[in-house]
Amino acid sequence: MRQFDEDLESLKQTLLKMAAKSEAMIDSSIQALVQRDLGLAEEIGDQEEDVNSLQLEIDDRCFKLLALRQPMAHDLRFVIAAMKISSDLERIADQAVNIWENTKELLNFPELKPLIDIPRMAEISKGMVRDSLDAFVESDATKARQIVLRDDEVDALKDQVFRELLTYMISDPKTIQVALQLILVARHLERIADHATNICEDVVYLVEAKDIRHHAEEGKV
Repeated sequence: MRQFDEDLESLKQTLLKMAAKSEAMIDSSIQALVQRDLGLAEEIGDQEEDVNSLQLEIDDRCFKLLALRQPMAHDLRFVIAAMKISSDLERIADQAVNIWENTKELLNFPELKPLIDIPRMAEISKGMVRDSLDAFVESDATKARQIVLRDDEVDALKDQVFRELLTYMISDPKTIQVALQLILVARHLERIADHATNICEDVVYLVEAKDIRHHAEEGKV
């Protein structure tokens, strides 16, 4: 295997490591929320630092590959996609931290209601992150397109959460602060799904050299 291929493979493995950490952060933050136990996410700050460090490492590798190897065609798209994917993974980690921050606020109040839709949103969003990286590793544009469509389910659940919590706020103003924190959690999960969608769009670009951004809602992916 030529050195450039080895460099690309190493870059791929680092992206997978970053994705695993980001996914673990989503899981920890949601478990802390559902079980009302901040101890379940006590390492999330250290995990965020790890993700940030990996992003810097990936960017540095990509810049060096672009400068020293001058890749063309598929190899060039791979390096570009790697940089964009690492940016989305870093933002996914940020959203997990935001959920953790919301959870800290929520634990100052009694539980408003059993959480059903939010954990479901988390499972779908987390699955989209995991599957989007699988599509990247497998260079599977068809799989990437299928994952993009799951974003609609997350959006629908977010709207459902908002409607239900709005009802609580209208009927009892004392619930407003708790309800608003839960709405923010749902919003963060929606953003995670959006970032997973971005990764899938990068996979299609990598495999087919085709930009499908802004067209998923029109059924043109």
